[in-house]
Amino acid sequence: MNEIKANQTVDAKGLACPMPIVRTKKAMKELEAGQVMEILATDKGSKADLKAWSESTGHQYLGTVEEGEVLKHYLRKASDYEEQPERHHPHVIKNDELEEKIANGESMQILDVREEAEYAFGHIPGALSVPFGRLQQELNKLNQDEPIYVICRSGNRSDMAAQLLESKEFKAVNVVPGMNSWNGKVEGI
Repeated sequence: MNEIKANQTVDAKGLACPMPIVRTKKAMKELEAGQVMEILATDKGSKADLKAWSESTGHQYLGTVEEGEVLKHYLRKASDYEEQPERHHPHVIKNDELEEKIANGESMQILDVREEAEYAFGHIPGALSVPFGRLQQELNKLNQDEPIYVICRSGNRSDMAAQLLESKEFKAVNVVPGMNSWNGKVEGI
């Protein structure tokens, strides 16, 4: 395989969501339109995260090369006419508000879009696990007639997932700040 030339490399190895995207956003400001960035990451979820983020901002996701444990992601910076302001899902609920809805027995679906290992070590009882990278292929597991409360670790993946679900006619709500601050009941290993 040919060596892929990048204008800038961002080292996000050992970092979990949302840090690979946070570092990428910051570094992207330093690139000129049309230049290529390489992002080195070890978080398996970073592939879906960076692909969705680049698509939502107009930057071009070129692809990912796996070298052992390291994922090398490549993005091309959009020109001014291609770039879009980063979108955020308009329907948001705070953790404690979701806890209250659960306690009141409201009819709903809770969708956890973290990776399987994250889910296994602690999740909201009854939450459905569909990692963000597989969501598009597993939409058939969801009920379009009930609201879907989407949660991840920090609100970033769940925001992108909620946008995807809305585009497919689901009633989605992003839960923030997510599982890293969840004080309600949790089950897992």
